[in-house]
Amino acid sequence: MTLTTILIFSGFLLGGMSMSLIINGLLLHFSKSLGIRNNQDFVIRWNSEAKPSLGGISFFISFLFAIILYAIVFGNVETFRSVQLLGLFSAGSLAFLMGLGDDAYNTRPLLKLVAQIICGLAIALTGTNIEFFDSSFLNGIITIIWVVGVMNSINMLDNMDGISTSVSIFILAACAGSNILIYGFDNSISLVLIFSLIGTLIGFLFYNWHPSKLFMGDAGSQFIGFILAYFAIDPLWNSANHFQDHSWLGMLVCLVAFTPAASDTLTVFINRISRNQSPMKGGKDHTTHHLVYKGLSEKKVLLTFFSLSTVSCILAISMVYFISQRNSLLVCLFSVFFLVTFCSLFYITKKYKQPRND
Repeated sequence: MTLTTILIFSGFLLGGMSMSLIINGLLLHFSKSLGIRNNQDFVIRWNSEAKPSLGGISFFISFLFAIILYAIVFGNVETFRSVQLLGLFSAGSLAFLMGLGDDAYNTRPLLKLVAQIICGLAIALTGTNIEFFDSSFLNGIITIIWVVGVMNSINMLDNMDGISTSVSIFILAACAGSNILIYGFDNSISLVLIFSLIGTLIGFLFYNWHPSKLFMGDAGSQFIGFILAYFAIDPLWNSANHFQDHSWLGMLVCLVAFTPAASDTLTVFINRISRNQSPMKGGKDHTTHHLVYKGLSEKKVLLTFFSLSTVSCILAISMVYFISQRNSLLVCLFSVFFLVTFCSLFYITKKYKQPRND
């Protein structure tokens, strides 16, 4: 790794952060009702104050600029002929537009689900697949399920200031670190996009940190959810395959990297199904909310998830390293972190309930 390489990738990270700060600052300055879904929609949203949900716009613009700048900086116009990049771009655009439509018109859940399935199908058909089974068809199915699951998970986690943004930053960091362990800096297009989006999210976090000025909205959560699902496939899900090891080890890596989001989603699903409620219906019953019912302030909840995400990132990268060293025992040992986190958060949701007068 040369100094030039470090400067280039640092430039993309800082560029994404600067662009995010500027774009979100302008959007916040000129926004009135744009991006504010419904001033009376406080039943399913934790925050009782209507705020612009415009963060997704900066995410998508930074994504587009990163692709263009990559071709300019690296002088690689062949980038635009990549079938996999075409799948990423088309599916990412659909995720953004679908989320933007939901922010504006509250689209039907079935329409959102269809769009998410198409996103998964687009990348599966263009060569980005989870390599878990011997069957290409089954790998395509699990890839689609993965994309739909992550897009919904990040959308559900976006229920309190800074939570979804912070978790996403560290998942992308885990993807970047694992990518470097596997490819070095050769897989430059993926790293450029990842670093640029990390910078974008850091810039947005300036406005999304508690007390927030902006929400990312469905345009942001759906787009970032898709991005996380896409970039986690090769360096996390398929990490063991790169070292000719058991594919289920890669699944453990992915589970640890997504621990905060996966724990919240799984907890909400179990609790809602046990109450005969729809798992997809909004509510103030997330792990973040129950931590507040336990007595933590919103800022402490944010710091809790920030800390969990930091640990998840470090452990996931370490697990990829141990896979490369053929040390499956430590990989399995580190995966216990997910179980401990999930069980702890699930227990809190059972013990600390929403106050009756709330």
